[in-house]
Amino acid sequence: MASFLDRLLRRDPTALPASVRVDRAMTLLDEGAVLVDVREPSEWRSGHAPRARHIPLGTLAREARRLPKDAPVVVMCASGMRSRGAAAQLRAAGYRATSLSGGLGAWRAAGGQVVTR
Repeated sequence: MASFLDRLLRRDPTALPASVRVDRAMTLLDEGAVLVDVREPSEWRSGHAPRARHIPLGTLAREARRLPKDAPVVVMCASGMRSRGAAAQLRAAGYRATSLSGGLGAWRAAGGQVVTR
C-alpha cells in the first residue's frame, strides 16, 4: 500500500496542501518530513513537539537554509496562523512546505507528545 506522501507526490511531485490536519502531519513526519516550530523562544520553552526544530518566525528567512529541500516540511505554531504564513514563505523559497492546521493546540488534542526543555 502506498504511503500518504507517495500518493500525494504521484498527483503532483512538487506540491503539498497549504495545510494539513494533525493525523496527516503525523503521517508525513513518520515518512520523513521535517517538523518546524516557528513560535517565539518563550513559547517553545513552555512546550514543543519533541521532533520539532525551533526556528522562530522572525528568523525563518535567514535560517531556512538549515532545512532540507528534498523532504517535506511541516510548519507549526500555537494555533496555525503564523505557520500558514511561514509555510507560504518556505514554498516561495523552493521548499515543499505545509502548515499544521490548529497548531500545537491541535497537536496536543490529538495526543501528540509535548516536552519542555
